[in-house]
Amino acid sequence: MNNICENFRYVENTRPGRDLTFKFYADGRLIIIDNVAEEVITPKDLKGPSRDFYVRRRIAFIKNQLIASQLKYA
Repeated sequence: MNNICENFRYVENTRPGRDLTFKFYADGRLIIIDNVAEEVITPKDLKGPSRDFYVRRRIAFIKNQLIASQLKYA
């Protein structure tokens, strides 16, 4: 099984500041962990800068997956 994962940590500067870890797996799964509360949250729980960070990273992850697929089958 292919469990390749990209981890990103994001600390919000605004109040209430959250410390989040984003795990993007190669198979498309996503896990977002609130490091302070030690719980898993969903993308719909994100607001403001943390949601923007998630969206930008998700787009970059998808682009990288597409490029890797194109190179693999080129």
